[in-house]
Amino acid sequence: MITPYERKVYYYETDKMGIMHHSNYIRIFEESRVDFLEKSGMPFSEIEARGILMPVLSVECSYKRPLRFEDAFSVRLTITKFNGVTLYVSYTVTSKLTGEICAEGKSSHCFTDENLTPIRIKKAHPDIFKIFYDYMKNNS
Repeated sequence: MITPYERKVYYYETDKMGIMHHSNYIRIFEESRVDFLEKSGMPFSEIEARGILMPVLSVECSYKRPLRFEDAFSVRLTITKFNGVTLYVSYTVTSKLTGEICAEGKSSHCFTDENLTPIRIKKAHPDIFKIFYDYMKNNS
């Protein structure tokens, strides 16, 4: 089981109302994906070094409770679907102080080469496929 991604809200991420600006949740989703890959033993830098890109196909976020400057939070990432070509991820952002869900989101990604041509990760890079497949098998 991969541990959740955790950190605090930085000052620059807040807006005039003193809460984390809505756009920063999308960045946090990306941070949690990069953290997931690192903890899985396949750092994103290694994936890119192999000439594999993982462009975002879609992203959405639903805001529940605000996070403020220096609030500690965690992000639980779940791979909801993976077919070797497309990866679907969900995110739950939770306040470490209150335990309340602050935001929920989803993103989808595909695997491409550097020319943005889709690749079947199972055939081209079975070790990377195994990371996502094993996660799905063990966490569904």
